[in-house]
Amino acid sequence: MQPCRQMRGESVNGAKGDSAIRVPKAGEMVASYLRRQIVLGELKEDDQLPPESALMEEFGVSRPTLREAFRILEAEGAISIRRGVRGGARVRVPTVEAAAQHVGLLLQHRGTLLSDVYDVRAILEPAAARLVAKRRTSADLVRLQQALDRQLETKDDRSESFRSDAEFHRLLVELSGNETLQVLNAMVTDVIRKGDRSYADSHDWDHDQRLQKIAIRAHTRLVELIRKREAEGAEEHWRRHLTEAAKIVLGDRATATVVELLS
Repeated sequence: MQPCRQMRGESVNGAKGDSAIRVPKAGEMVASYLRRQIVLGELKEDDQLPPESALMEEFGVSRPTLREAFRILEAEGAISIRRGVRGGARVRVPTVEAAAQHVGLLLQHRGTLLSDVYDVRAILEPAAARLVAKRRTSADLVRLQQALDRQLETKDDRSESFRSDAEFHRLLVELSGNETLQVLNAMVTDVIRKGDRSYADSHDWDHDQRLQKIAIRAHTRLVELIRKREAEGAEEHWRRHLTEAAKIVLGDRATATVVELLS
């Protein structure tokens, strides 16, 4: 570890006019250094950072500057701070769940429609289905079939069937092998699942079971297409299914906003 002994931020005037290059403040630089250690795995989940006095000496900064860095990292969810004699800063590795919370807040603030979120799923998951059909292995087929079997086993249990359906969707994207797609889809799915639960809570079990049967048929067909490596067919089938399912689930809530769902 070789941090700069003096971390100072300032603006450097350019050669023309009043333009300036903003140099990061010392607190931002300390936060950036610690953030990089977390991302690279040099600092792991629940690791406790050294005492403030040690970090101040290591980075050559004042206590207010170090605490500014801590505030930045805490706001990002990269560390948690416990006050008191036995307190201190502990590392929090980034998670999809934390990202989903931030995205959910942003969508609420922007007044995003629920239908927008369902539209995005109908873009991301079909792309995943195409990738799975092209790349799938025998082991992938086994896992997909097991997830489908689980749905059939839980079809008479409302809460378990909800979970098994969610697991099928999650597994499909996982098997695409695309990390970025997995992260983006997981953030969207966090909102989607709340929308699905809201729909289920407002309808009787008989009605919910009819929708479930439609889903199982669609999932069964998707597994068949993936088994045959029919990438284009899998993509188109899944897009059509998700689009139709969204119409049913949204119903008269097509113009509802995310804030109405999550608030």
